[in-house]
Amino acid sequence: MYELTLVNKLQKALKERYQTTGESMLAGTIDNMEKYKYILGQAHAYQYILQEISNLLNNKEQKDEQGRNVIDLNKRDPKA
Repeated sequence: MYELTLVNKLQKALKERYQTTGESMLAGTIDNMEKYKYILGQAHAYQYILQEISNLLNNKEQKDEQGRNVIDLNKRDPKA
C-alpha cells in the first residue's frame, strides 16, 4: 500500500511540474531558443515518465505459468 501512495505522490508532482512548464512556455517568459528547447525537453521528459508509470501500473501483458511474458506470434487469419 505504501508503494501506491509513493507512486501517486510522484505522479502528482510530475503533473504539477509539467503544468508549470507549460504555463511558463505560454506566458512568453522564455527569451531565447535555447531556453525554449530546454523547457520543451523537460516537458517531453515529464510526459514520458508519466506514461511509463501508467504502463507499469496497467499490466496488460499475458503471463504463462512461470510468470514470463507471452507473445502469440502465430496470429493468422483462419481464412487466409
